[in-house]
Amino acid sequence: MKRLFALPVLALSSVLVSAPMMANAADMPKAPECIAPANPGGGWDFTCRSVGKLLSALSYVDGNVQTVNMPGAGGGVAFAHVVSKRNTDNGVFVAASTATTTRLAQGQFPGVNADMVKWVGTLGADYGVIAVSKDSPYKTLGDLLGALKSDPNSVKFGGGSANGGWDHLKVLMTAKAGGVDKLRDIKYLAFNGGGEAITQVIGGHIGAFTGDVSEVLGFLQSGDLRVLAVLSDDRLPAPYDQIPTAKEQGVDTTAPNWRGFYIPGGASDDTYNWWVSSLDKLYDSPAWKDVMTENGLLPFHKSGAEFNEFVHKQIQDIAEISKEVGLLK
Repeated sequence: MKRLFALPVLALSSVLVSAPMMANAADMPKAPECIAPANPGGGWDFTCRSVGKLLSALSYVDGNVQTVNMPGAGGGVAFAHVVSKRNTDNGVFVAASTATTTRLAQGQFPGVNADMVKWVGTLGADYGVIAVSKDSPYKTLGDLLGALKSDPNSVKFGGGSANGGWDHLKVLMTAKAGGVDKLRDIKYLAFNGGGEAITQVIGGHIGAFTGDVSEVLGFLQSGDLRVLAVLSDDRLPAPYDQIPTAKEQGVDTTAPNWRGFYIPGGASDDTYNWWVSSLDKLYDSPAWKDVMTENGLLPFHKSGAEFNEFVHKQIQDIAEISKEVGLLK
């Protein structure tokens, strides 16, 4: 299974600055606990530890934030734990990402749903890409989609997620938006990480790579890969600014692998509002911008009601395409 962000967390020695005025101090959690729904070293662990350090360093919270690793079922163990045992706990928040919404959409968290927690906000994302080797006959995304329209079996894709996972879904969503029929016939091979899939593409063993933009930078700079599209609303900042978006090529697809948080569904409204306000301010802080730059996160921020709406729409979209290709009944 693909690891969700295992890059090092920026040292926070430069963060010894005064914290901005926050929401009502009475609503501030006392030394909150952040649950990372996986073992140390992955994306959820990164999200908890980097945000937790800043919340303490900037005096957003009183005391240190403890990160508790709770692996299992791709985040399902942590989700069920919060829903069943911590539902009214105002002192806990949980790291989440697109992997969370994917598993909720595909019914991999039995007995729970997205309405059982409160979705707080995001603090950046890693965007999806479609790439081919430098020698590929496909020069544009349109060329690739044209081949799939003629024969859905003509291009074999590889990525670092399991069959039906986020990398696979990126291809299916892009193909569907590009007018490709018979999505079930599109070939996807799961590898033990994006790097292994990229090696197969460069070697000419498979036709295209589907993954995140952070995985392709070195190969893009060396000229070994041609990135046909990034799945973002707008072009990304340098060094990715030369990659065209799918949207500007007439294919309305976005695929951010966002990093964010939810809190228990029974947490107080005051606590929820504090978290929304605090993450808004944290996202805008120079200290967090430094963390994003050091760890390859790109701009993507939604919070409060907007984030809640986004989560439910993403779950709906993933469920629909999962049914269309037979991943769900």
